[in-house]
Amino acid sequence: MTAPDVLDVGSLLRRWRTLRRLSQLELASRADVSAKHVSFLETGRARPTRDMLLRLGEHLAIPLRERNELLLAGGFAPTFPARELSAAPMAAVASAIAKILAAQEPNPTLVVDRHWTMIEANPQVAALTTRCAPWLLEPPVNVLRLALHPEGLAPHIVNLAQWRHDLLHRLDHQIEATGDARLRELARELASYPPGPPDDVSSDPACDGTVELVVGLRVRTDFGELSFLSTTTVFGAARDVTVEDLAIETFFPADAATAGVLRSMVAENASGVDTGVN
Repeated sequence: MTAPDVLDVGSLLRRWRTLRRLSQLELASRADVSAKHVSFLETGRARPTRDMLLRLGEHLAIPLRERNELLLAGGFAPTFPARELSAAPMAAVASAIAKILAAQEPNPTLVVDRHWTMIEANPQVAALTTRCAPWLLEPPVNVLRLALHPEGLAPHIVNLAQWRHDLLHRLDHQIEATGDARLRELARELASYPPGPPDDVSSDPACDGTVELVVGLRVRTDFGELSFLSTTTVFGAARDVTVEDLAIETFFPADAATAGVLRSMVAENASGVDTGVN
């Protein structure tokens, strides 16, 4: 689907229903309204109430940011706030993020927003980026651009083809879920980067002919080749746009050698020894 310019509320509802691959009857059944009413709302023959838009938005799994846009299109004020992370009401969220970043050490952990802009990170993240071009590390840092740009991590990722495919596939799913035009533009940019040579899976010491459980990251750093498994943490039942957009990415060591390097980095930093990590 292409990003719309300005859509009326009925067109927005139809757009989201189509994006979710639901018929009018299926949406009506989920929202406990008649299919005729859904049809009238989409064609403009009926005017939706605020409660109806909120109900349909929930059953269409529309992100909070876009639910606000739906409300505005219907002539109502937005319901869901979008506070800065530094705002006083966000203190508990900010505290939770700080605790997670600290608790995950020595595992590299970073916080990103919906558009993959890095919000915060613990010191171990810098160990993965020492060979990247400085301009890619200037705020605001886009994590996907940093990972796949030919002046970023890409030339140093051993399994670049596999990792690139996984990131782009994940981004495609995010675009489908949100309909976000900026993400669609980012996806086009990332797809234009050179893909690099095919991965040589035979060089993977962990490859024994079995199917991998997850797609890992193998990257050459100033500390040698490191192997990671990544996880993503999000806040449950978010009622704030900013909170819903946040994701915490943690890279866990996939082998004993990587775990040892990470422990050594923390120990050396604690003792004041320069590890080369900025």
